[in-house]
This record gives sequence, C-alpha cells and structure tokens, in this order.
Amino acid sequence: MKFLLSFLLLLPLLSPAQTVCTAESRERLEGFLDKINSSNWEKTSPNERIVEIGSWFLETPYVEKTLEIPGPEQLVINVQGVDCTTFLESVVTLARISQKGEVNFEAFEKELEQLRYRNGKNQGYVSRLHYFSDWIYENQRKGILSNITQSIGGIRYENHPTFMTENPQYYPQLSQKENVEQLQNIEAAIRIRDYYFIPKAQISQVESQIKSGDLIAITTSMDNLDMVHVGFAIEKNGRIHLMHASSKNKKVEISELPLHDYLAGNRSQSGIMVARLN
Repeated sequence: MKFLLSFLLLLPLLSPAQTVCTAESRERLEGFLDKINSSNWEKTSPNERIVEIGSWFLETPYVEKTLEIPGPEQLVINVQGVDCTTFLESVVTLARISQKGEVNFEAFEKELEQLRYRNGKNQGYVSRLHYFSDWIYENQRKGILSNITQSIGGIRYENHPTFMTENPQYYPQLSQKENVEQLQNIEAAIRIRDYYFIPKAQISQVESQIKSGDLIAITTSMDNLDMVHVGFAIEKNGRIHLMHASSKNKKVEISELPLHDYLAGNRSQSGIMVARLN
C-alpha cells in the first residue's frame, strides 16, 4: 500500500481543466505560493517581484520540450525542470498573481493559461503562442506587458518566421494537416506586423534604459525564425546580465558575461527585444 501511494505521487495530476502537473512539481509550486503569501510585497514593482521570484529558480535543471506531450493540448505546469520559455512564463505568472493578491494553485493555473495561449484560452495546439514575437504581441494586446524596444532605440526587425511549418517533422502535432495550415496563417499574420529590435552591437548603448526584471527576447540572424532564447534582465556590478534557463549549462543561472558580451560571441544571435510587465 505504501509503495502504491508513492507511485501515485509520481503520476501527473490531470484536472477537469486539462492541466498536467506532477505531484513533485505541485509540491514545489505550493512552496513558492506559500513564500509569496508570507511576503510583504505591497510596495514592490512587478520588475522587483520578477527578480526575487526568478532567484528562487536558480539551479533548477534545464529540461527541453516539457510542453510537448502526446494527445490533445493540455496546460503543462512544470517547475521542476524548465526550458527558457517555461522558466520565463512560470516567473511572470507568479509575479502576476502576487500582484493581484490571489495566490493559490488555481490562480496560477488560470494566469498561466492566460499568458501561454492566444486570447488567454487553451483551444488546442495551435492556440499556444509558439513564436515568442507573437507571445509578446499577444500579451501586450491583453494588457499584461509593454514592448518597449522601439522606445529605447530599437530599429525595424524583419520578422518572417516559418520554421515550424517548414519543419513539421520536429513537431508531432504538425503531422495533422489542419494544424500546419492554421499555423501558416499565424505566421502570415506575424509577417505583416511592425517589430523592432536592438542590434547586439548597440546593447551597451541602451543598457541604462533596461531595468532588472525586464523580459529579454534574443532575436536571430536566421531568416525563418524570430527568437532563439529568452530570459530576464538583471543588474550585476553595474551591468545588465541575463537570468535564464541555459541549455548549455543545463540549469537556471545568471550569465557570467554582461548581456552585450553574451550575445557578441554568438553568430546566430542578432540582438534583443525588451518587454516590461504592466
């Protein structure tokens, strides 16, 4: 009986709202929620909350493709292992619910769905905001954040992502023709929007306008992709660094190099977009 109970705790929890969260991840998340509830953050800004909550994730293992589970699209909650996007989404979600004052699992679940999906609702695989430039656009439209890139000196960014529909073999859900067609329509909508970025050679010139806790999306020189990495700005010794889930070092960390130097050594990284929570 004891073995059976231990085994059941390792199984994903499936709620009526089609949410998947292992008992282990649920336990860690509940710890974060308790921490928020016991903190006095009335006078803290959203950026300050992001920096504090993000620090709780340091050393968390990097795990890729945690959202790609078989079957119909489900809201996956995993704070035990994160990729760069799920780390960012988890931290933003916790910061948002702490600001709203309703801090429990159900509030986290609802806020994460609002953040991750078009129109804030899981309506299948294609409703997930797969391209991060689309993620920024949609969450600005919802009033969650502001894309400040242009206002701090950004220049026009040619954004024509087609990577997913050109490479459906990497995405099991794109074996369904209707998903590919719907995603092609989304890619076409992204192409006609105006986007801006800070070229990596100019990042040091605008550092003073980037705040700790700002969302950083790293653009790419690849013609058919928009972003290759995301994280948060964090000030360290007077310079802006990146707090992120690193695929190279396999954990959540703060970059050893300042953001400007971090990008300088990578050919595929062309610059950044910057967003700030409202």
